[in-house]
Amino acid sequence: MTRITERARSRNKNHDTKAEPGFIKRRSKISGQWSPRLIEMLESPAYRALSLSAHRVMSRIEIELAHHGGNDNGRLPVTKQDFIDYGIHHNAVAPAIREAEALGFVRVTERGRGGNADYCQPNLFFLTFAHGRDSRANPPSHDWRKIKTLEEAMEIAKVARQSKDERAVEFAQRRLEKTENRPRKPVLAPVPKTGTGNAQSPVPETGTTGSVPLPVPLSISRVGSGSAAGAGLMDYVASVIRQQLADHDARRAREAQIIQFPERARVA
Repeated sequence: MTRITERARSRNKNHDTKAEPGFIKRRSKISGQWSPRLIEMLESPAYRALSLSAHRVMSRIEIELAHHGGNDNGRLPVTKQDFIDYGIHHNAVAPAIREAEALGFVRVTERGRGGNADYCQPNLFFLTFAHGRDSRANPPSHDWRKIKTLEEAMEIAKVARQSKDERAVEFAQRRLEKTENRPRKPVLAPVPKTGTGNAQSPVPETGTTGSVPLPVPLSISRVGSGSAAGAGLMDYVASVIRQQLADHDARRAREAQIIQFPERARVA
């Protein structure tokens, strides 16, 4: 018995690094905040069925828990803009939250609402897998363990992404109706450009001192009755007709004289 004890002491003495000269004791330490995740969770069907947006939802809520110093799990406020700033598309925020909640990784403990700054409130979240300062009193629930197969997880995620909130849909429809029924200001059509700068309608080349001749009317019906040019043309036509009638009357009179006095016509 004594020999065994002496051998154990000598073995421990040979492997005791503290006895070596210049020994520095080192401890494994992570320089910064960190968040643990179970390997069991990383290998679970629910975790493998998560989409990229749902992964980012979980990570952003974990960051919020770290900002709270590991406290307030279940009362973690994360706004939609926080998710958008983290890299989630604004149309994918709500489906990703529903997916992560349906797969058992997060819970929405209090629903928020939009609106102006006085009435809007963010959602409050609870991480089912996170360890905080009160983990001994309230250990993580690990709801993701309820899903046993990958096919079940994929179906749950698909249904959750497609299941929209009825209140949100109704609110969006009311806003759309108000926008469509809102009177809009009439849009004035642009005035076409005219003048010498228009390349499609060039100005005819004329002299600087000359004037452009007025077109000669082809018929009386094309001349306006109220214009000065039309009145002058009518007077001219009337005078021509009167002159023709007078000439006609003069010829008739000469013919009548020839018939009555043929001797005078021979002498003439």
